[in-house]
Amino acid sequence: MTIQTAQRTHRTADHPADRIFIDRWSPRGFSQEQIRESDLRTFFEAAKWAPSAYNSQPWRFLYALRGEPEFDAFLAPLVEFNRGWAQHAAALIYLLSRREFTPPGKSEAQFSRTHSFDAGAAWANFANQAAIAGWAAHGMSGFDVNKARTVLGVPEGFDVEIAIAVGRKGDGAHLGPALLQREQPSPRTPVNEFVEHGLFPTRFEAVR
Repeated sequence: MTIQTAQRTHRTADHPADRIFIDRWSPRGFSQEQIRESDLRTFFEAAKWAPSAYNSQPWRFLYALRGEPEFDAFLAPLVEFNRGWAQHAAALIYLLSRREFTPPGKSEAQFSRTHSFDAGAAWANFANQAAIAGWAAHGMSGFDVNKARTVLGVPEGFDVEIAIAVGRKGDGAHLGPALLQREQPSPRTPVNEFVEHGLFPTRFEAVR
């Protein structure tokens, strides 16, 4: 697989950071290009190396490729808005997290307070590796969690965290005018608005 750098955006950073973090974004306008499973495996490999409490690695990924019978099942739990554009993705993925783990030296499983947090770290690695390879990964919270659990056969003990659409960015021809207008990298809050040297400041209480 040829690794390529994600397309540079107009975004500017407050402080020096690698361009992969600045330029990665989540488009909805995908091309019709299919993705090879070997490419996906590379993204999953990056996810594997995410940090987690006690190295418990609670993340689990389920995926289906466009054109496979399972793809429609993966589409079904998405809200109508997301189904409209995600149906054009090359792959749909659900990220799960296991709620319990067995600490080193112990024989019984216990609840992991950071299972969702750790799965989020794996998602970030996945998304950035996809961007490095010239693909886009768009995470979604807009889906029926109970329906996803049923359709995917997810047992108790696991949380369904997010759905992910993966595809090569296209011209957005299948998007409506409103979505097409939004098909650009979004801005970010300046660092000094979410970082404080010292105790919790009252400004952090503001709801965005």
